[in-house]
Amino acid sequence: MRIETFGKDVEVTPALQEYVETKLQRLGKHFDQHCEVRVTLALRKNEHHVDASANVPGQTLHAEAGGQTMYAAIDILADKLDRLVIKHKEKKQQHAPLPVGDNDD
Repeated sequence: MRIETFGKDVEVTPALQEYVETKLQRLGKHFDQHCEVRVTLALRKNEHHVDASANVPGQTLHAEAGGQTMYAAIDILADKLDRLVIKHKEKKQQHAPLPVGDNDD
């Protein structure tokens, strides 16, 4: 799993980058294949804002979150992305084709 962290009017400190990577590592547990996440940290007026795009097999998932602190916003974002990934996997499993068996009756 590859995580890229960018700052928009915010300096991405090593501590923030490590926190983002730690929180988003749990997304990698849902997939056997490689996935990529791009996270943007920003300040909007008096709120810390985080958005992320996760390229997972078959789709790109997007989530945004805001909070009083950057760490709180990252926590909310990680929860949202986790729910999106689980929902994506459930939909994928529901639409999986049925196995074709040999019916030589």
